[in-house]
Amino acid sequence: METKLLTNDDNSLIEAAELLKAGKVVGIPTETVYGLGANALDVNAVADIFKAKGRPQDNPLIVHIADIKTLETLAFDVPDLAYKCAEAFWPGPLTMILKKRKIIPDVTSGGLDTVGIRMPSNRYARKIIEYSGLPIAAPSANLSGSPSPTTAMHVFNDMNGRIPAIVDGGMSAVGVESTVIAFDNDSIRILRPGFVSREDLLDICKNVIIDKGVLEQLSPDTVVRSPGMKYKHYSPKADVTIIDADTDKFREFIKEKADRDTVCLVFDENDVKGIDIKNINYGKDSKEQARLLFDALRHIDEIGAKKAYARCPEKSGVGLAVYNRLLRAAGFQVIKL
Repeated sequence: METKLLTNDDNSLIEAAELLKAGKVVGIPTETVYGLGANALDVNAVADIFKAKGRPQDNPLIVHIADIKTLETLAFDVPDLAYKCAEAFWPGPLTMILKKRKIIPDVTSGGLDTVGIRMPSNRYARKIIEYSGLPIAAPSANLSGSPSPTTAMHVFNDMNGRIPAIVDGGMSAVGVESTVIAFDNDSIRILRPGFVSREDLLDICKNVIIDKGVLEQLSPDTVVRSPGMKYKHYSPKADVTIIDADTDKFREFIKEKADRDTVCLVFDENDVKGIDIKNINYGKDSKEQARLLFDALRHIDEIGAKKAYARCPEKSGVGLAVYNRLLRAAGFQVIKL
């Protein structure tokens, strides 16, 4: 199969929509990361997503919509709290886990009776959904387990020959996948952290719970309601370890451990000042780190490093999302100094 790289003009977006209507899988830009989109209601099209990614089929997919009116056609018993969240954060990087209607096939929901739904803010994604007239299931457009794609070329490198087309919408503005939440009575439970933080959600609900799966490794037989909770994700081929330390202790550790096959993920050059070691800057603050993290993880393999030591980001706000992704990329290997 030849993979066509489409631009983001209207004709290209219509072409992408036509492919989706024909049951094909298309790489589409969103504000979070690029998605591997297909008709969420078409069993065969969704199965082709799993085939292209090499993704375990018990890992549920998120369904993307372009109009709030679509929500009730896909889900029922939608709580008032969900509508408050939609009013505050949609369109945007927030996914809500809701009771699914029978129209959603099991292959899309990972066999669960719930489904994750979100309305992206990226204008190209919205137009593609509108032109197709379909709800679009779209996990990240990478090979399963590898770092998520934030550019069309990331998608092309992973999916060339696997899907018919990719829409180039430029670099993703947010850079990490959406926040995924569920509703427990009058509480919000964060299943996967993202750009919409716990602090943001506290403006809507007094009780916002961080699920244990955000920071702990779950057992293989655990049933999860959100993607990104169960399997090793976002990982380069190199062995990644998080170093939880201040600048001085990080620098001392790197001086002792540095070799030719090692690279460091740092906040800035000061983290490795005076040390002869390859380093990749992935941002001074949480929002910049979210935007640059996956590109940095992919760059580790591009330079051929065998081992990577990453400065530990903050564990609050958007930083929790960055830390969550790094934890999985590192296989939960953390050294606290």
